[in-house]
Amino acid sequence: MSNDAKADEPGTARSGGTLDVSYALQLDAADSLAHFRSKFYIPTKADLKRPTIAKPNDEPVSDESIYLCGNSLGLQPRSAADLIQVFLTQWRTKAVTGHFTDHSDSPLAPFLNVDDEAAKLMAPVVGAQQSEVAVMGTLTANLHLLMCSFYRPSTKDEGRYKILLEGKAFPSDHYTIESQIEFHGLDPKDAMVMLEPGNAAIPILSTEQILKAIDDHADELALVLLPGIQFYTGQYFDFKRITDHAHSYGISVGWDCAHAVGNVDLKLHEWDVDFAVWCSYKYLNSGPGAIGGLFVHERHGRVDMTKSSEKYRPRLTGWWGDDKSSRFQMTNNFVPRPGAAGFQLSNPSALDLSAVVASLKIFEEAGMHALRQKSLQLTDYLETLLTAEELVGPSPPYTIISPRDPAARGAQLSIRLEPGMLDTVLECLEEDGVVIDERRPDVIRVAPAPLYNSFMDVFQFCRGFRRACELALDKKEFQD
Repeated sequence: MSNDAKADEPGTARSGGTLDVSYALQLDAADSLAHFRSKFYIPTKADLKRPTIAKPNDEPVSDESIYLCGNSLGLQPRSAADLIQVFLTQWRTKAVTGHFTDHSDSPLAPFLNVDDEAAKLMAPVVGAQQSEVAVMGTLTANLHLLMCSFYRPSTKDEGRYKILLEGKAFPSDHYTIESQIEFHGLDPKDAMVMLEPGNAAIPILSTEQILKAIDDHADELALVLLPGIQFYTGQYFDFKRITDHAHSYGISVGWDCAHAVGNVDLKLHEWDVDFAVWCSYKYLNSGPGAIGGLFVHERHGRVDMTKSSEKYRPRLTGWWGDDKSSRFQMTNNFVPRPGAAGFQLSNPSALDLSAVVASLKIFEEAGMHALRQKSLQLTDYLETLLTAEELVGPSPPYTIISPRDPAARGAQLSIRLEPGMLDTVLECLEEDGVVIDERRPDVIRVAPAPLYNSFMDVFQFCRGFRRACELALDKKEFQD
């Protein structure tokens, strides 16, 4: 069972059995979220092929591309430029007073409070209280900051010093964990407990395998750190079961939500997660390298300066995490803000936050539950078209390596091609104006994002993908 307590039916693609274009059109016509597509800029096919960013005046109108790569970089909200322009006007006309003055005609908070406004909008996206969220830093920097607070290993002789992670963790996590272990004077080869899939052909980690690894190393583990959604396969890990199981041994649990935030309906507070980090340039559509975010459960963010011992959870401290009411008194007496805000270091870029807020306002309007339900329907439809024998025959030249249970994956389906096909398939898709992501030597990742992708996008991709596979097989046969 996945994190969805009871996932709604993912759609009628299987039961309806309709595999032609009219069914895609019916699904789009019934889609209550379809209008959100118009809130994003979708590159045209000419945009993607042009060697300049500027469009020549005489360039003919081009069709929109089929953009299925929101798992790598989300599309630009049309409102982002407007909010960035508001920020520039606020800075230009108010200068330093823009930190403190509310403006009746500005959709942005004063510079001093813009991070709080972003946290307020981010909290429902990750299923948290506003006080548990800070919009700050970047994914890896935030992970380092929180590991300084949550990875406090005993010496090797005393027991708990190891970290449980997946063997195919994204480099952000692997490098951070490795360097944190070394920083504490320990050996990563000994202190990293890495989970490997039992089946290399379908590289899925079962929840039972993860729970057993926690059992096997319970006396040695100081931390469990896993991805909410695995970047390669799109697998959606069972946050609650894994977190509860680790907590039963007194082990802290952190989650890298880079591929989960804005993708699935997270409930970080309800699932009792200790901490989580994420970026905002994938499904959150905030731009390349955009400011990230972190979650710290309320029990770890409490501040009690009357205590003589641990007044607050130890962390690396910075000026922006200091108590807001006395921050500008320059006392050099650090009193952290309660909650995740107390883990902040420097004042965040108001320019960057303008782009994040532009996207989060769209999520506020759409709602994560509704987006998740459409996502389930989109990936179910994608899987149906990729596996229907009427379309692809009994033995297609590819395998879906994502979980086949729609509730156990996010918006991404990962497809492993037969050896030698990838380059030809990519060339064909690029020529058709299809944008997807590849992981060499033989995997493509296809991620219909429910905010701006349509069922027609999925249909057109599958039609082009089948044609690309046929060409790749013909080329292989000729070369052989």
